[in-house]
Amino acid sequence: MAILFCLPTAMLKGHRGGWYLFFLAAVVPGVHFQSTNGSIQPALVSELHSKGQIYRPVLQPSEATPQTGNYVKKDLRGKPCIRITMGAEFLVTENKKTWYFDLDPSRVRVSGYCGKEEALLSLTLPDNGASLQFKFKKEKNVFYVIEMNAHLSPMPVCKDCSNKTYKGVLAHEKLFKTANGRSFTCKSENLLLMSSELKIKLVPVQMQAFNLSQGQYGKEVECWADYNKRIIPIIIGAAVVCLILIIVLSFLVVRDRRRDGYERI
Repeated sequence: MAILFCLPTAMLKGHRGGWYLFFLAAVVPGVHFQSTNGSIQPALVSELHSKGQIYRPVLQPSEATPQTGNYVKKDLRGKPCIRITMGAEFLVTENKKTWYFDLDPSRVRVSGYCGKEEALLSLTLPDNGASLQFKFKKEKNVFYVIEMNAHLSPMPVCKDCSNKTYKGVLAHEKLFKTANGRSFTCKSENLLLMSSELKIKLVPVQMQAFNLSQGQYGKEVECWADYNKRIIPIIIGAAVVCLILIIVLSFLVVRDRRRDGYERI
């Protein structure tokens, strides 16, 4: 465990409050202190709370592959009505620079509700540091996500930056539309524009709502991006093979004609 602290001269001369913070820095994991104009302030890792630590997401300057989590919402009878397996990443644009935060499945609290025609899955981090909501709607023989909500309240990205919450919503959409009893699957990146400052990236993702046989996914329906990635190489390969066959056949025809007595004039 790395511990970083800077002690002002006044504290070394017997400032009791300073020694108390010094003790906290030594025994509380994940808390680092630095000196600012002779006072002690927490660095951008976590904050102390009277009953523990307040969780605040920390934005990263570089992108990483998000962890894949399995999220299930059950009805009052204990039967799953929504199931989502995905990795989720928040992309924040601040001062023309993009920052990243990956949703940690081990910290997520799942809530929501199950209805006959509408269902909601809400993923929330501790202390409401971030959330991601999927509202599903069933219509005749299909289901889809009609609304997505996201918010992120991270630690400031710089020393002098103020606290800021990033919010976004996609409403009245028909996202991830799939036939009832089947699951939407996409291994390719899904980048969703929630607001001018916030994007959500889902990769990979598999989801199903309402009709889950024994709580398990139904037959997979792949997204267009995956289909194109799979079919385009096949089409290109077939075109190359056809071109080679045309060249070979043309060569054979010309050779046979020469054998039949045709001579070049």
